[in-house]
Amino acid sequence: MELKKVEKLEKSITALTIEISAEELEAAKEQAFKKNGKRITVPGFRKGKAPRKVIESLYGDGVFFEDALNICYPKAYDAAIAESGIKPVAPADVQISEMTDAGAVVLECKVPVEPEVTLGEYKGLSVEKEEAKVLVADVKAELDRMAQRLARTQSVERAAKKGDTTVIDFEGFVDGVAFEGGKGENYDLKLGSGSFIPGFEDQLIGCKAGEEKDVVVTFPTEYHAAELAGKEATFKCTVHEVKETILPAIDDEFAKDVSETAETLDDLKKEVKERLLAQKSDMFERDYEEALLTAVIDGMQAEIPEAMIEVQLDNVMQDFGYRLQMQGMNLEQYAQMSGMEMGQFRAMFRPQAERQVKVRLALQKIVETEGLDVTAEEIDAKYQELASQYGMELEQVKKALPADTITGDMKLDKAIALIKDTSKPKKKTKKKAEDESAETAESAE
Repeated sequence: MELKKVEKLEKSITALTIEISAEELEAAKEQAFKKNGKRITVPGFRKGKAPRKVIESLYGDGVFFEDALNICYPKAYDAAIAESGIKPVAPADVQISEMTDAGAVVLECKVPVEPEVTLGEYKGLSVEKEEAKVLVADVKAELDRMAQRLARTQSVERAAKKGDTTVIDFEGFVDGVAFEGGKGENYDLKLGSGSFIPGFEDQLIGCKAGEEKDVVVTFPTEYHAAELAGKEATFKCTVHEVKETILPAIDDEFAKDVSETAETLDDLKKEVKERLLAQKSDMFERDYEEALLTAVIDGMQAEIPEAMIEVQLDNVMQDFGYRLQMQGMNLEQYAQMSGMEMGQFRAMFRPQAERQVKVRLALQKIVETEGLDVTAEEIDAKYQELASQYGMELEQVKKALPADTITGDMKLDKAIALIKDTSKPKKKTKKKAEDESAETAESAE
């Protein structure tokens, strides 16, 4: 292998011109023949027994060329990368640019590489940070949610109202024809939960046990089942039972039931307030960190190769897919339920992947600029922390997470700490905080 040329192109692409000699190619062809020739049938020879020259005369000189190139390329590419000193971030785009008279092959490999990063300001940044506060209303809302978890239902002899649970049989029809997936028996439907098609639950309000009701609704135009989207449907329903929700009294006894340490309702309120305050503090701290990182990458300059973002997008999609598998679902099913094609679904995650690439590049540059490093003691402490966190043996953690991976992540953490430690938080203006609270309230409704 000879590295004939190294050329920097736009968008952090480096073109490597690599020549694989005729001798290297010939040796690879012989290797390909020994591996694959036994599968080739040639008239007059037993299968796999024909000499290479006979096979080439029958099928052409190039019969083993592709396999030979696949044998030569990885070693030649790795050697060229080492000689050029570049850092690939994604697979290369490889083209044959020339076949020489001497029998050599010349490849042009366009390699996406780590871009050169120019940082803007990353010390002394000033962004807004919200102060964590817990109101009496917040504590009450949390107590109400806790009470809901202890709620029980009982059958009632009256008309159903919003908040009640109805036990129903139903079957859906479009143009008088029953459709797949539109039937259920003894189904518990809480009125007002929003779990059925808009308008369905409202029409059961006022029904009593033993009554039948035709519920007429229109499927949303973006409904995941395309054959039903935008169509009017009639559901023939039979109400078997109406059940009301009985909430426990929020008192000292309730406090003892829901807490291992509270003896009174006041004790519980204090616990809830402290927990909500800690949750809000953590959330606002994460928001502050994200705002700081946004400021850093907004001031950064780098020509990021498209392939680098695509690789990270693959990682994001894979991670999301793993989490879906834990719920018994895959990416295709989730995309279908969301009414999107896989291309649209993938595009939805692109901004996240692009941000992650930019943040990592910026932090790596800060590590390099500041000479940030970690000690052996710090690495050992991190391994101990992870082993304790996941309930694993220390050696298992070390085997699963190589030291270079741990070291790299810890350096990035130090870069984030540097940004935060030198920052100057600003209080969020009262008007902005009120506007955001109003938006949150509207979205909750």
